[in-house]
Amino acid sequence: MAEFGLRPKMIVKDVMSSPAITSDENETTNNIATKMAKERVGAVIITNIEEKPIGIITERDLVVRVIAKNKKPDEIKAKEIMSTPLITIEPEASINNAARTMTRQNIRRLGVFYKDNIVGIVSNKDLLGVMPELVEIMQERTQIENSKVAEEIEEAPQTGYCDHCEAYSENLKVINGQNVCAECRIEMDQEE
Repeated sequence: MAEFGLRPKMIVKDVMSSPAITSDENETTNNIATKMAKERVGAVIITNIEEKPIGIITERDLVVRVIAKNKKPDEIKAKEIMSTPLITIEPEASINNAARTMTRQNIRRLGVFYKDNIVGIVSNKDLLGVMPELVEIMQERTQIENSKVAEEIEEAPQTGYCDHCEAYSENLKVINGQNVCAECRIEMDQEE
């Protein structure tokens, strides 16, 4: 695939959402929910006073840890319900690696870190979104490879009996649908 100008692997930065939406650890969950709705995202990265990412709050966290427990969203701070530590991945990591990490950690989102800074977020939905494209790319690649193999097979000398003179040869080539030995090919060229 590299010969067609494509990377052999799709990487995290190809599918991540950037920039990541962040919020301070002392922000109320009510304000975080409002920010999620306004930004149309399902998660917010929580940062400390130095603005370093320390956790994540998802829609599920709000439902399970605030609403289901009948807590008042305007009294609960982000640091009280966030999932921590924030599991991260590099932007150059393969999406396969991202999927494996999510599966092993039983999570749906990864913070994307580059040089100690949060640059985005990748979700399982982002990964699933590119799967049809990856399947198509793999199918095209297989077709290209199969056509190259078919060309090599057609060009490679065959062993067997010549359809023209019926002599055994280790150098048969297919000409007009017939296996023809080297001697018969020379005769055919001279006749033309």
